Amino acid sequence: MIKILVSSCLFGCNVRYHGKAAEIHQALFAKWCQEGRIVHFCPEVQAGLPIPRNPSEIVKGTGIDVLNGYARVLSKDKEDKSDAFIKGAYLTLAFAQKHQIKVALLKKNSPSCGNTSIYDGTHTGKLINGSGVTAALLMRNGIKVYNENELHQLHEYIMVNESI
Repeated sequence: MIKILVSSCLFGCNVRYHGKAAEIHQALFAKWCQEGRIVHFCPEVQAGLPIPRNPSEIVKGTGIDVLNGYARVLSKDKEDKSDAFIKGAYLTLAFAQKHQIKVALLKKNSPSCGNTSIYDGTHTGKLINGSGVTAALLMRNGIKVYNENELHQLHEYIMVNESI
């Protein structure tokens, strides 16, 4: 059975920057929970960031740029949180590898977990193409990453790969 690494906030844990969850209430997700496929993890909390915390965004780049040292993750009050985001990404990768996880369902637009888009670093709500730090590291290491709007694509991945 394919296990799915899920952002803890999507699982229902109150770990987001504002202290709330972004729980998924869809039948497909409930089915995966009942099947025992879901393991959840929050890179930011595991890295030691508090709940709640000031929102953070990647400035002048994307998650891969943060990993390569070309961009930074700054909180809204301009505090550099890059080291915590990088630490959280590596802790997430280690967790995924320990549990032989090849697919993840992560929170869209997050500076950690966004897989296709993230906020642009201005804290104005503007999105850009790119991934967050954790999503970038997971993808770099061969783990497929989906967001909460891509449940059906994730379901297709599971169906194809479990039939092999």
